[in-house]
Amino acid sequence: MARPLRIEYEGAFYHITARGNEQKRIYFNKTDYGKFREYLEGAREKYGCLIHAYVFMTNHYHMIIETPNANISKIMHFINGSYTTYINKKRDRSGHLFQGRYKAILIDRDTYLLELSRYIHLNPVRARIVEKPEDFLNSSYASYIGNRNDTIVYHEQILQMISESGDTIQA
Repeated sequence: MARPLRIEYEGAFYHITARGNEQKRIYFNKTDYGKFREYLEGAREKYGCLIHAYVFMTNHYHMIIETPNANISKIMHFINGSYTTYINKKRDRSGHLFQGRYKAILIDRDTYLLELSRYIHLNPVRARIVEKPEDFLNSSYASYIGNRNDTIVYHEQILQMISESGDTIQA
């Protein structure tokens, strides 16, 4: 049975998730997190996507991606394929890094975007890795509150939803 086609259209917002094969690690050290970020930057430049939020846990990730050009399949093929190749070469392994196909859930920008951003940024807190979301290094949260410059994140949409001025907020 064939997999269902992805729903793609210009201006779509997606909650993207992918988990490590057998729920194992996908990031093994600080360099790996940085390399994954490089692939996100590459996807942003190559395909014109907007990354609104992200969190990279040890065995999975969550992102909010907007596709002005209706190309989520190409974006995710580039990100996950490039990162899997990098890990396989670095760790002298072969095969799948991710468990099945990434999940891409269409979301409504007006009713769910802000709530999803909260969910993503609080993921490390709920997992009891940190007490405050700004303490987790592999998340876009610190850039939203002005603690870190993060060039891969497009902040304006979410900031406009929580602040009249659209500026960063203070924790």
